[in-house]
Amino acid sequence: MRIPRLYQTQPLQVGDTVELDDNALRHSIQVLRLKPDDQLVLFNGDGHDYQARLISVTKKQARAHIEQSSVVINESPLYTHLALGIAKGERMDYAIQKAVELGINRLTPLQTQRCVVQLDDKRAQKRQQHWQGIIQGACEQSGRARLPQFDPVISYAAFLEQPLDGQHLILDPRNNQHLSQLSAPERLILMIGPEGGFTPEERDQAYRHQAQGVQLGPRILRTETAVVAGLTAAQTLWGDLDSTAC
Repeated sequence: MRIPRLYQTQPLQVGDTVELDDNALRHSIQVLRLKPDDQLVLFNGDGHDYQARLISVTKKQARAHIEQSSVVINESPLYTHLALGIAKGERMDYAIQKAVELGINRLTPLQTQRCVVQLDDKRAQKRQQHWQGIIQGACEQSGRARLPQFDPVISYAAFLEQPLDGQHLILDPRNNQHLSQLSAPERLILMIGPEGGFTPEERDQAYRHQAQGVQLGPRILRTETAVVAGLTAAQTLWGDLDSTAC
């Protein structure tokens, strides 16, 4: 059986005995039905995996002893910052999950003109917590030992006013430029719109802030599809999806 891999928010160190947090407890006991002496891998975002063994399990508590650690080296050489217009429900969840699996380093949710979901402060905070859980789960599944930076929801205009370090691109189906025509960047900022895409005014606003437009082919893609296609293309051209590029 595959050894479960669980995210923890606490410090981890070889030789320590730790109590699993509530999320890990529910998953390991209720879903995986782990028992004392079962093995598991813990990580907290510091770039290491910690091999551990359960030493006690109850309905309310699980404790694990950390036996050894190892450095995880699987981050892409291409630093990628995804700025994503907020999509509805499962579409946003899927886009975030796949973006993490494809190696993004930073994610900024954008409140744009065509966002169907409009979040006040209370709803934004609740969604933020939900999306953070999606990120953690994607890191557990994909073997990443460093969590991407996850920014609070920000308005489109405010995002563009921030200093942005890297090649700044916006998906624009009207633009004739393709990713393959660009020079290889060390850092990439990729802006993708919500359902309905960016408005013409938003695209023009991005161009005034020195963003470059790119398209992903002749067909109009859903938001979540554009995320997968755009990041896959970037990682194949400049990252680590193509072994010959590593």
